[in-house]
Amino acid sequence: MESMKLVDGTSYFSCGDGDTVIFIHGVGLDKSMWGGQIAGLKQHFHLIGYDMLGHGDSPEPPDAACIEDYADQLERLISTLALNKPVTVVGFSMGGLVARAFALKYPHRIDRMVILNSVFDRTEQQRNNVLSRCDEVKAKGPGANVEAAIERWFSKEYRGASPAQVAAFKKRIITNSPTGYLQTYQLFGQHDNYGRERLKSLHIPVLVATGEQDVGSTPRMAKMLASYLPNADVVILDGQRHMMPVESPQMINDMLMSFLTRQREQVTLQEVVHGA
Repeated sequence: MESMKLVDGTSYFSCGDGDTVIFIHGVGLDKSMWGGQIAGLKQHFHLIGYDMLGHGDSPEPPDAACIEDYADQLERLISTLALNKPVTVVGFSMGGLVARAFALKYPHRIDRMVILNSVFDRTEQQRNNVLSRCDEVKAKGPGANVEAAIERWFSKEYRGASPAQVAAFKKRIITNSPTGYLQTYQLFGQHDNYGRERLKSLHIPVLVATGEQDVGSTPRMAKMLASYLPNADVVILDGQRHMMPVESPQMINDMLMSFLTRQREQVTLQEVVHGA
């Protein structure tokens, strides 16, 4: 997949035809995480993925960056590519926070939103755990807790069956810009409740999904987030961990196709909860 850059330095890919779907990755990752979605969906949609500020081949975030700076990056991408029709935004983990910020700041730009394995309403202990990991990153760099992250993100079966893929994710994390990674991680750790009350103003269709076994972006978080969104569906995928778009791409693609292709007047997706 050919990578391109905008004038502001944002690195992105673009492929396929049809309605535009834009993918936003999580902390420490980059646009390459969406390979399974490209393979399964490019014949149905115009797909765009990009590297967030401080990640991949995109520039560093500004000093004292806030969530809105990441939303503004997406707005520049859409504006520069002259995407005149509203788009669907799919945000994974930190990308889910960016998607929420973008929908709140630029509501005219967004038609539908998918929030995958993202965070909301952390408990005090959960928030302290994330901020403690931020402190480790600040002291030791992006590789500070990479082994623990891989264990949280992937099932042991996937780690055993796909060692090259897992090694590539480890390398991606370790080789991140230390400054960009830390700034983004801190925002991720501190702003799980970003826009909490304002989310009630978003009436676009939203799909909120996570894995039954995702310990950082839990089923409780997904259901709580959806409760603040007037037109949201919740899907909890049985047996899945954090990196379900990578580990189970066909399952995720089937879910996305169901959400993105249904008519607005159809009955919404039934809430699916396994093992909750």
